[in-house]
Amino acid sequence: MKTIVIFDIDGVLRDVGGSYRRAIADTVEQYTNGIYRPTMEDIDRLKSEGIWNNDWEASRELIYRYFTGQNQPRDQINLNYGEMIEFFQSRYLGPDPQQWTGYICHEPLLCHPGYFEQLTQARIIWGFFSGATRAEALYVLQGKLGMEQPALVAMEDAPGKPDPTGLLDVTQQLIQQYQGDETAPVIYLGDTVADLYTVEKAQQQQPQRTWIGVGVLPPHVQTTEQRRQGYMNHLQKAGAKRILNNIEELTPTLIEQLIEK
Repeated sequence: MKTIVIFDIDGVLRDVGGSYRRAIADTVEQYTNGIYRPTMEDIDRLKSEGIWNNDWEASRELIYRYFTGQNQPRDQINLNYGEMIEFFQSRYLGPDPQQWTGYICHEPLLCHPGYFEQLTQARIIWGFFSGATRAEALYVLQGKLGMEQPALVAMEDAPGKPDPTGLLDVTQQLIQQYQGDETAPVIYLGDTVADLYTVEKAQQQQPQRTWIGVGVLPPHVQTTEQRRQGYMNHLQKAGAKRILNNIEELTPTLIEQLIEK
């Protein structure tokens, strides 16, 4: 096993345009008294700053920016962050946290289980680093893709992106599990600027290893050429070595080409 590939989950393995992002819009609308509901473009602009990977924090920031735009100082905005998270989760997971019926139940998959089998057959080891909670990440990895014990670093396990700790941790897990090469190159595939900044910071911390950031376009930006090109520009500026339309375009052949460059 000479190459390691790490995947983000949201926007990469599952389409979250109608789930996480819908929950962001619901939450912002709720806490701006029904006056402001951010569009997909609004959310993309925020995330293009590279520091709003956590959707709870992104929701709070959009709420703050709305009120500061109304000339209300941040320190005077009365927002209970814990209650806001509960509202967000009631939309994303549903009102009963033990029996999920929310938006998460309707997320389209963006890949097939056979894709990961293809990587394994090509002697590529793979894992996941996601800003989602562990339960939400396993919902798709185990529940929809049928993986038994995937190598995963989730929200509870490491600081949020673009801090590279989680990416470094899951890489080390895979090296130990498969007795891999300590200098094996790592490809990280994600759909946001924060994902690519994470790769850049990992390279700074472990310069002896090659770190390669690959961007993937989430479905909601592929509706028009203008949105597609704008999103691509943000990913390229953040350091993407290649930009794909779908995760399954990252074939063993392309992986080999990226490593050889």
